[in-house]
Amino acid sequence: MARPRNEDRRNAILSAATRAIASQGLGVPTAAIAKEAGVSNGSLFVYFDTKAALLNELYVALKTEMVATALAGLPVESEPRERVLHMWMQWLRWATISPEKRRALAQLQVSDDITAASHQAVNSASSAIADLLEQSRAGGPMQDAPLSFVLTLTNAIAETTIDAIIREPAEAETLTRVAFDAIWRVIADA
Repeated sequence: MARPRNEDRRNAILSAATRAIASQGLGVPTAAIAKEAGVSNGSLFVYFDTKAALLNELYVALKTEMVATALAGLPVESEPRERVLHMWMQWLRWATISPEKRRALAQLQVSDDITAASHQAVNSASSAIADLLEQSRAGGPMQDAPLSFVLTLTNAIAETTIDAIIREPAEAETLTRVAFDAIWRVIADA
């Protein structure tokens, strides 16, 4: 008879995997993740059939959390610029408050173990962000560029800004605004 699954234990494994990947990389053994979570290696496989399954679930969970944070409290009746600014501020806040999650997510995003289904789940969860950027770039210099390029460009500027904020926390507000203004000019030319 299969052992019953405990949601707290599953979450502990995901949290431990986040910390372990952030500090040791994707090659971290499942035994180290299990030890960090306070469970046996066998118990880890009760919740995740394979290490790849664990990585995929973690990728979707982290990316979904980041998107949900970025969209939380979005002023839907505001002009696109105000909505994008809100999303930008929330995204940077999540990344700077959660450095381990950000580091783990950065590694997971380039992992060959992440499946097309996981990428699709993340794309679905991120559709509101994509829609907002699509609306914002209408008539701007990026209107004819592929949306994936606009998203990648925005992400690159965000990552650079986050790194700068982590190095110079006293400059966080200024860096956040300057980077947003740059993105807005590139996307919307307004």
